[in-house]
Amino acid sequence: MTTLTIDGSAVEGIDSFYDEINRVFMVGEDWQLGPSLDALNDLLYGGYGTLGALEAGESVRVRWRHSAHSRAALGAQATAGYYREKLRRPDLFRTDHFARLLADLEAGAGPTYFDIVLDVFAQHPRIELDLD
Repeated sequence: MTTLTIDGSAVEGIDSFYDEINRVFMVGEDWQLGPSLDALNDLLYGGYGTLGALEAGESVRVRWRHSAHSRAALGAQATAGYYREKLRRPDLFRTDHFARLLADLEAGAGPTYFDIVLDVFAQHPRIELDLD
């Protein structure tokens, strides 16, 4: 089993999270993943970068060191900013959806960006995520 390591201490917000994802997963590629949950999900299916170099069906362990630091950096404040950016683009995004998510978050009931990222990883059974 291949082990990859995310350095959570390098994560200060959403953009730096994707910088770290690119450092770990986009080895050998001449392009970078943009800050997108859909792109992260696509990346985890494999086919390019570090995951593309693995044998078909090979499992991967991803160690997320300093995950508590990442959890704080991708917490409510970063998530609210993410939702507010979506609300500024009604031509691209369903603002009613993001307004509800923002209201839930502000009420303490919604998931943070970190929680959403964990959900994305959980959709990929061949990837074992270890938080420390």
